[in-house]
Amino acid sequence: MQVLSVTPEIFPLIKTGGLADVTGALPVALAAKGVAMRTLIPGFPVVMEGFKKRKAVYQYPLLQGGKASIHSVELAGLDLFVLDAPHLFDRPGGPYGNASGADWPDNWRRFAALSQAGADIAGGAISGYLPDIVHAHDWQSAMTLAYMRYGKAVGTPSMMTVHNLAFQGQFGAGIFGELGLPAAAMALDGVEYYGGVGFLKAGLQAAWAITTVSPTYAQEIRSPEFGMGLDGLINMRSSDLYGIVNGIDTAIWDPETDKHLVSNYTAATLKARAPNRAAVEDRFGLDRDDSPIVCVISRLTWQKGMDILATVIDGVVATGVRLAILGSGDAGLEGALLAAAARHRGRIGVVVGYDEGLSHTMQGGCDAIVIPSRFEPCGLTQLYGLRYGCVPVVARTGGLADTIIDANEAAMAAGVATGFQFAPNNGGAMLHAISRLAEAYANPAVFETIQRQGMKTDVSWDRSAEKYVELYRLLLSKRVA
Repeated sequence: MQVLSVTPEIFPLIKTGGLADVTGALPVALAAKGVAMRTLIPGFPVVMEGFKKRKAVYQYPLLQGGKASIHSVELAGLDLFVLDAPHLFDRPGGPYGNASGADWPDNWRRFAALSQAGADIAGGAISGYLPDIVHAHDWQSAMTLAYMRYGKAVGTPSMMTVHNLAFQGQFGAGIFGELGLPAAAMALDGVEYYGGVGFLKAGLQAAWAITTVSPTYAQEIRSPEFGMGLDGLINMRSSDLYGIVNGIDTAIWDPETDKHLVSNYTAATLKARAPNRAAVEDRFGLDRDDSPIVCVISRLTWQKGMDILATVIDGVVATGVRLAILGSGDAGLEGALLAAAARHRGRIGVVVGYDEGLSHTMQGGCDAIVIPSRFEPCGLTQLYGLRYGCVPVVARTGGLADTIIDANEAAMAAGVATGFQFAPNNGGAMLHAISRLAEAYANPAVFETIQRQGMKTDVSWDRSAEKYVELYRLLLSKRVA
């Protein structure tokens, strides 16, 4: 089975969030099940620098305003198609915006081009390659399915995976004439969305199947509260909607071999976490004592519930825990957390920014990780926490609810508890959950039982990949010969 994946980012080449982790790990997991996945990505500078010998497998005299070409390459163990379009992708800054964080004004054109290339590949543009299925990820590649619907690949099964419904790719109606779609596409059952053009909406409309990254989130997005204006369409497509929890790359995230850790360990050697703990204390300027260290590894945004944490952070310190916070985002939240660290020297440490190696050290040295997201399609940091014995304390929403078993009396008696959940998602409930954590930590036998249960939880891609394979087979069975 040949699957073409279309995505704006893929680990380890381009990463702004969990999407890259998923699109980087899924091809490897699928290969073990006999599915060959090739991935189409934009030719950002960091990608183009990775391969010197370039032989185009397809040329565009004109694609969204300039010359472009598709290259077939192997990079970082991944089988890739790279869309080289310097007028769209060869620029400083991030994948979606400039160095100041402002979105590129031509993002619609950039990702329309990526999507056009995806649809062209699906339609047989590249000699010797024709995918059985096309799998698009988030709004930046969603239009692939619209181009397929109105082009040569209309009969090719397609899947749209929503990693976060909050990001939809909405643009004014004025761009429609430059998209290269027939006039009939500017309709309610096409790309039209509230009078403009909706990239994600178009993908949801055209996809043969829609997946999102946890069963709970798949149900949540059918409601006005979580549906972000698309709940009507999602309910209309509910018979084609599936929730599949993400896995993680357990070769990269392995406390027994992780080179980012000062000290490697297993569930049987938890005491060997101590040097990692000391490294966290040093990096974040925390007091050296026996109290639990709770970490935050997150974008500092409203969605992630960081304002809730900031509001009750003095109360968190009062529970007796120490806090190590790594992240960046809203300037106001960054300032509030830095101010709290100044008020509570030795009890709170904040590092503004993102550091992949440090995030591994924190999972390997902290006792718990708090994730108070208002909504969380899947979440990966809690899965890393399980793997590393860094006990998750999570809001009961989306994938957090699906992946963490609360340490209530029944779960503890059954020996299945892996963390702490709280609801509703407010400061009082969060404080109560952290207090429960601190209470469990005071009894080493109880706390280590929770740690070890989390560490033996299967968080690999194996089961998730099997569910994708089942869905691919279902889609192929619907294909008209």
